[in-house]
Amino acid sequence: MRRPNGLAREAVRFRPASFAGTFLALLMSALIVSACGILLETGLRASVPPQRYADAPVVAAADQYLPLVTGSGEDREEEHVPLPDRARVDAALAARAARAPGAATAVPDFTFPVRGTDTEPPVPGGVLTGHGWGSHVFTGTALSAGAAPREGEVVLDTGTARAARVTPGDTVALRTAAGQRDFRVSGVARAGAGDTAPDTGAAGAGAVAWFADTQAPALAGHPGKADAIAVLPRPGTDTEDLAGSVRAALAGSEARVSVGDDRGAVEDPGLGHAKETLFGIGGSFGGIATLVAILTASGTVALSVAQRAREFALLRAVGATPRQVRRAVAGEALLVAPLAGIAGCLPGIGLAHWWFGQLRERGAIPEGVRAHVSVLPLLAAVAVGLLTALVAGWTAGRRPARTKPGQALTDASVEKLRPGVIRTGLGVAALVGGGFLTGLSASSTGGDAAGAALGVVMLFMLAVALLGPLVARLCAGLFGLPLRGAGPAAGLAVANSRTNARRLASAITPIVLAMAFASTLVFMHTSEARVADGQLRAGITADHVVTDPAGLPAGAAARAARAPGVTAAVGLLNTEVLIPTGSGEFKALEAAAVQGVTGSAADLAKVQDLDVREGSLRRLGTGRIAIDRTLAASTGAGVGDRLRLHLPDGTEARPEVVAVYGRGIGLARVTMDRASLAGHVTSEFDSTLLVRGGSRQSLGALGQVTTASGYATGRSLDAKLGAWSNNTMAAVLGGFAAVAAVNTLVMTVLDRRRELGTLRLVGSTRRQVLTMLQWEALLVAVVGLVLGSAIAAATLIPMMRGITGENPYVPPLLYGSFAAAAVGLALLAVTLPARAALRRRP
Repeated sequence: MRRPNGLAREAVRFRPASFAGTFLALLMSALIVSACGILLETGLRASVPPQRYADAPVVAAADQYLPLVTGSGEDREEEHVPLPDRARVDAALAARAARAPGAATAVPDFTFPVRGTDTEPPVPGGVLTGHGWGSHVFTGTALSAGAAPREGEVVLDTGTARAARVTPGDTVALRTAAGQRDFRVSGVARAGAGDTAPDTGAAGAGAVAWFADTQAPALAGHPGKADAIAVLPRPGTDTEDLAGSVRAALAGSEARVSVGDDRGAVEDPGLGHAKETLFGIGGSFGGIATLVAILTASGTVALSVAQRAREFALLRAVGATPRQVRRAVAGEALLVAPLAGIAGCLPGIGLAHWWFGQLRERGAIPEGVRAHVSVLPLLAAVAVGLLTALVAGWTAGRRPARTKPGQALTDASVEKLRPGVIRTGLGVAALVGGGFLTGLSASSTGGDAAGAALGVVMLFMLAVALLGPLVARLCAGLFGLPLRGAGPAAGLAVANSRTNARRLASAITPIVLAMAFASTLVFMHTSEARVADGQLRAGITADHVVTDPAGLPAGAAARAARAPGVTAAVGLLNTEVLIPTGSGEFKALEAAAVQGVTGSAADLAKVQDLDVREGSLRRLGTGRIAIDRTLAASTGAGVGDRLRLHLPDGTEARPEVVAVYGRGIGLARVTMDRASLAGHVTSEFDSTLLVRGGSRQSLGALGQVTTASGYATGRSLDAKLGAWSNNTMAAVLGGFAAVAAVNTLVMTVLDRRRELGTLRLVGSTRRQVLTMLQWEALLVAVVGLVLGSAIAAATLIPMMRGITGENPYVPPLLYGSFAAAAVGLALLAVTLPARAALRRRP
């Protein structure tokens, strides 16, 4: 008798079709696991090389994350949530840092937007970047004409000065957070590498203006605050020694000292949000994808082993021991799984790079971040495939290995009707757990509802995988009833499906996976987008909406109010705040969109209908806010309560809730007066101007003028771009599961060549056999669609009611395309190999 590894080699050699299917399933598993692992590792290692602070070896800045502590004792965990906007430090700390041993000087750094005007002489191009002149000592900026600025003066970069046709001594009008005023041009400078202002000959892209350090904080809208403090060393001072002395000098303050690539994170706070995005894809989605990969790959491996039950029975009958049979199955896994894993890692690297590039193009990841590929996620992908193959093969091979030799051939010819007790128990537990989480999701709101819903889809999918044969037999009997009257071929298809429930379950599970996850991800967005669009269209009652990508000029609302025919003009400053939600182990910091209102509550009512449910907007003002009803439900706050929140720069506030309204998803979940946001955002230029009355022509000088309907359409397009990530994840999971389903169906048909030949021998025509197989494929597709849709519904209905207060919206054409794709792939996967098998003479 051959050695066990010889048995494995011969099995692969003489049954290539079966092992090709296993190889493809494990390859796809490695592809998706390696891609998600690469993105996760990139998120863990992500850094941005310093540019502005490249020549400042030590930088002190505020922490750009807000800590969230959950649990206590040994279960205590601390999570760091990136702030919506930049947190700043006290500019006076620069003097303390300058006195640190080894420090030559310490420079407070300021960066803020500045708008040009159309007055003579004009400064074209829209927005300039403003800095304090003191930063020139570490950015490399140098004067090419004139002198450094004093209060009331400005230095322009050479391109801006040439485009505006100004020289030292001229006066220019600029708009800052402190309003519009005239500045005397004291000099012209060639921007250094740290200021990254190309000498293009035109202002706009990369245009820079430098102001006196004593005046820059007020112009930025943050008196007494600096973005960071750059510390320069004395000659011969070691960077780590300098960093240690600066830490000691600033001890007790809010400043954190950074060196190396950490300086890049200080100048580009968007790195924190990029890490969250990569963690979400590589971690959360990667975990789901890995489980899907394990379920589908294990199903394929188990099917491959089950298809050879007769061979294992014959081996047992001729004297093979249970250990030899198990070693043969393990040897097959060791032959196929590593090769499949290695082959899958190559396209996995390509998928990760494509995905990463798309995220960077859409602005979700800073340009300086690079994808990181190491051997760790690739080894993990190969290991997951190998373990999946070994466990699935061992589980499927247990029965033929332990069966008595005399009984082996008899058992191999009849499918076992009842699954194992352990498998059934685990499946029932997953089913009960899914039902419990469905109820929990239905009683939750906001992020809690979304978190519980994720568990719903995972547990129900696990239940389908574990209880597959029972579910398949039940569904075959139920859905097969209407097929019995469709002719002999359909009746035979139903009988085959009920008799071979394990084979049916192997084909159904990938379709259920594809339908459940794709529907959940895609229809979650369509539901939210429909609610948001409806609320936005109903909530904007203004005649005109004025916008500008760079922000509206300071005082735009006041200027619009003076235009002929205008009865109300309200400016909106749009940003985000962080609000603690949940309790106990379910604490979270939820980002909520906020609009800062310029104007009275009476004016706001003329241009925006928030659908107030409780309280009144008349009391809106300093220390008083209005919130959306879904946010009120998730925080437990109502009219008269004080709501704890963190402003965009992390500053904690406890304003009183004076109103609860119903259109927060489409408009903003928090409404407050603009003065409460002043000083807590980088750009204090209004985002949107809502105007009642007036004409398009009279408002054109302020920005781009559109109607409420046009504004709503534009916002909807932005939301669709934001849904790209959801659609991509749905495509990755759905595509993987679809390939697995096709692979399983092809394996099943090719394994049934003897059965199909027998049907031809007893008189069935080729057309009748092919029709029977197509009915079976249709049954598989319909059962998979129904189960997948049921799981998606059990996930989406409570989740959407908790998040939006409404039922999910499923576009009929989109759902129809999903269903058509599932049915089409199933029929194609059965028809093509069946035609090839039926070409032979019976």
